[in-house]
Amino acid sequence: MFDRPDIGDQAVLVCLDFGEADYQENAAECAELVKSAGVQLVGIVQGKRQRPDAALFAGKGKVEEIATLLAASEANVVIFNHALAPGQERNLERALQCRVIDRNSLILDIFAQRARSHEGKLQVELAQLSHMSTRLVRGWTHLERQKGGIGLRGPGETQLETDRRLLGLRVKALKQRLVQVQKQRQTQRQGRQRAGIAAVSIVGYTNAGKSTLFNALTKAGTYAADQLFATLDTTSRKLFLSDELSVVVSDTVGFIRDLPHTLVAAFTATLEETIQADLLLHVVDASSPLRDAQIEEVNKVLAEIGAEARPQLVVWNKCDLGALEPTVDRDEMGMPRSVRVSALTGAGLELLRAAIAECVQSSQHNYKDSYKHVAE
Repeated sequence: MFDRPDIGDQAVLVCLDFGEADYQENAAECAELVKSAGVQLVGIVQGKRQRPDAALFAGKGKVEEIATLLAASEANVVIFNHALAPGQERNLERALQCRVIDRNSLILDIFAQRARSHEGKLQVELAQLSHMSTRLVRGWTHLERQKGGIGLRGPGETQLETDRRLLGLRVKALKQRLVQVQKQRQTQRQGRQRAGIAAVSIVGYTNAGKSTLFNALTKAGTYAADQLFATLDTTSRKLFLSDELSVVVSDTVGFIRDLPHTLVAAFTATLEETIQADLLLHVVDASSPLRDAQIEEVNKVLAEIGAEARPQLVVWNKCDLGALEPTVDRDEMGMPRSVRVSALTGAGLELLRAAIAECVQSSQHNYKDSYKHVAE
């Protein structure tokens, strides 16, 4: 069996072009993901294909090229900027004699490193186990046969079956604990609703500046850094917009293209803050050339979790990088549609606070009108 060191990983990154328009940008983003995971990148293998190879994903010739680069470097892991089927991952490990990680596993690993709260750790573990359940056969082929010999005779279960059963029990226990977390969050939301306090959730692509904006608005002092997925655990703080109006603002995990479905499912408890929010602050890195594609990816995840109908206020962040003045853009009804700010310098934050207050008051007014209509 090949060596599996826990630290000091050096990786070869594989990015194949299947005809995507934003291929180069996606490859650069994956390189940033590798660095965010604390892995040293020693080389990148690129190439064009019409479709993935059924057995090796990259094809025999490309796998030989990867093997050559592995032999010429100190790399001990190969990372694919793609989702691999369990069989493809297994075949690649046999051919390359080293660990092979796909994009989903990479993102899950970063989340595992960043989780700090008890809830966050539960959610990450559930996502990892759900992902692992399809890959249990890897590394266990020598245990497929039933155990035998003195002290090894069991109830007729193979080692692999035992592992699957124990994994299933752990997944069930994690889901039950997360149900309790959801109930606690629901109780907190109901308390806020009774008090008439609106909920505002900050969403956006990873590294768009959500935590920096959250800190600038609430003085919360949460961790913010120029890296992908710097924030994982949801933090909520009260924000006073005026003497009469306050809201609860929640900073949530960032989204990214092709976010693993197991991760979205596991983070249901956290993402419910977004689903139930009265207003979404959709933070966009205005300086990014990929901002339109990033907006689309965020809206795709919002639709996946059932939050696409929530009112949105777009926050064009990092306007200082383009020397742009803070402004408020309004729709045909005169309501704020977007605000241009710099969370880092504080430019435009007063405009944003006023826009949030306007949107929340309008939402509350509409809710009261509809409640009155139903009562009549």
